[in-house]
Amino acid sequence: MKVVTFNIRCDFNQDKENCFCYRKDMIFQKIAQEKPDIIGFQEVLPHVQKWLRDNLSDYYVVGGGRDSHLEDEYTSIAFRKESIELFGLDVFWLSPTPRIPASRYEPQSICPRTCTAAILKPAFFNTPILIYNTHLDHESVYAREQGLSQIFSRIKEDLTFYPYPYILMGDFNAEPADKELSIITNSTLTDTSKDLGITYHEYGNLKNAVKIDYLLVSPDFTIQNTTLWKDTKNGVFLSDHYPICSDIILEK
Repeated sequence: MKVVTFNIRCDFNQDKENCFCYRKDMIFQKIAQEKPDIIGFQEVLPHVQKWLRDNLSDYYVVGGGRDSHLEDEYTSIAFRKESIELFGLDVFWLSPTPRIPASRYEPQSICPRTCTAAILKPAFFNTPILIYNTHLDHESVYAREQGLSQIFSRIKEDLTFYPYPYILMGDFNAEPADKELSIITNSTLTDTSKDLGITYHEYGNLKNAVKIDYLLVSPDFTIQNTTLWKDTKNGVFLSDHYPICSDIILEK
């Protein structure tokens, strides 16, 4: 199975030659070329969610916006129509009140944060799998720490009812050695891109380049191959993040 985590960059027409209107054809072509089975997108504004649904005709694209009207940014999950069934879907807020739209931790930025959780059944696996896609806060270490802890608690709870292999992915806004990611270091999850270097590059501005994107798999999976999508064309990138693409095998 091929899985991708992809911060597609919020589109407010702010990125000059790298605005979404110039990147979207490259994005479409790259996905058509690679044919991933599952993609976790971050920073998906409503009009980009519509574009994904209208153009990725081989995929279902699911998720909800993070604000009180279920608009603003999505943490969307796309999966192939022909080979994967959806058994369950949930969007919850990273906050003390995860069922209240737009709720947040304090302290935190003004941006609510969500996690999209799905139970998917690939036709080529003999079991369903659990997918968690998130985008942690960009300002508050506390909010990132609490958000990850909340997601891990949710995963633990889900596994008591659905003891399936699972994948956690997204933009965590923290580097591997940062203290808020210690919960990952102390877990059984494997970071599929741990040796591939930076993922956030700000459209080639290496001064600010860091690794803050993650595709983590449970021990049930064997990692066959992982690459970063570093495509450029005439100075235009797929995004200000390199998407992570992993080929993984489910052990029987």
